[in-house]
Amino acid sequence: MESNNIKYTADKILKFAKRYNNSKRSYLLVNPLQAKHMAVSPSEALNMMQTLGTKLFEKYPDNRLVIGFAETATAVGAVVASCFDENCNYIHTTRENLQSDNFIEFLEEHSHATEQKLSTINLNEFLDNTNSVTFIDDEISTGKTLINIINQLRNQLDAFKNKEIICASIINRVSDENMKKLSDNDIKCEYLLKIENEDCEKKVKDIHITSAEDLMNVCVEHDFCEYSLPSLKDARTGVNIKDYKNKCLEISKTIAEKIGNKISGDILVLGTEEFMYQSIILGKVLEDSGKYNSICCHSTTRSPIGICNENKYPIYEGYKIPSFYDENRETYIYNLKHYDSAIITTDSNNYNIKSVSAIIKVLKYHKCEKIFIFRE
Repeated sequence: MESNNIKYTADKILKFAKRYNNSKRSYLLVNPLQAKHMAVSPSEALNMMQTLGTKLFEKYPDNRLVIGFAETATAVGAVVASCFDENCNYIHTTRENLQSDNFIEFLEEHSHATEQKLSTINLNEFLDNTNSVTFIDDEISTGKTLINIINQLRNQLDAFKNKEIICASIINRVSDENMKKLSDNDIKCEYLLKIENEDCEKKVKDIHITSAEDLMNVCVEHDFCEYSLPSLKDARTGVNIKDYKNKCLEISKTIAEKIGNKISGDILVLGTEEFMYQSIILGKVLEDSGKYNSICCHSTTRSPIGICNENKYPIYEGYKIPSFYDENRETYIYNLKHYDSAIITTDSNNYNIKSVSAIIKVLKYHKCEKIFIFRE
């Protein structure tokens, strides 16, 4: 895997936003290239993620297990894993309910969603296949949660003991003191960008924000096309990254063949919550075809971010949408614009009419003419 030689500076990959009604942690770091909260071309997102993956592969070529943190680092983790060899396995934590009782549960101090689970269904087998484990997050601020998680794994899984532990992130703002604590716990840190751990609470304190809008009572046309998404192994329980990537490419080419002649102009490819990687791969396939004006990717999210139109604030528009996975859970989509067509991919197997209705209304409100939903 070759590096793209792009230097990822703070002005490229770091913007500060204010969380809405979160007393534990008032700010959120927003990465414009991560294909999460802000729309970006799939190539730009993949280039950034592959740059981190290439750096890790060059330094730890024998690594065979990558663990990504939900929800924002699920795609980053998958892309990083794909930079290692074909025997590398990938698994990400989840905030969804797993179909098995075989998992370890973690608590995340600063998050608006406090539960993180790591499935152990395939974990021991994966651990037997590697001498090192690489954890992937989008940003590390203190390392405290990471130390707690790794020590919990060391205490609960014999196969996890004596493994070389690497924690990698797009952004690292861990103080020298806390970096030493990570080192003292035998955790190595890698990153694309190291920044000072400044007072982010103060940075967003005086920003006046509003909540995301709810369009449930808005009347718009409700026409869309829905298709079945071919079955994909679940990264929440673990996958071989080569097989997973190839299947995502195969699915993406199938989708492109099915609707490629039905779409034109500016295209949005939207993932749902933890299901980000497939949408980025689909976006790249469409982008590489050269048939369309532009392709943008991002996804819905659990993060309630405040909306503001001033001072170069990154999140200028947002809408509330019932989750595709649980209609009683609120999720959000930010910074939409007009697209000629939108393609939504989800691994939710619940037919949730409230969430479908909400996302259709938001897209139609932005004059999107054609909407396609692909679900498992």
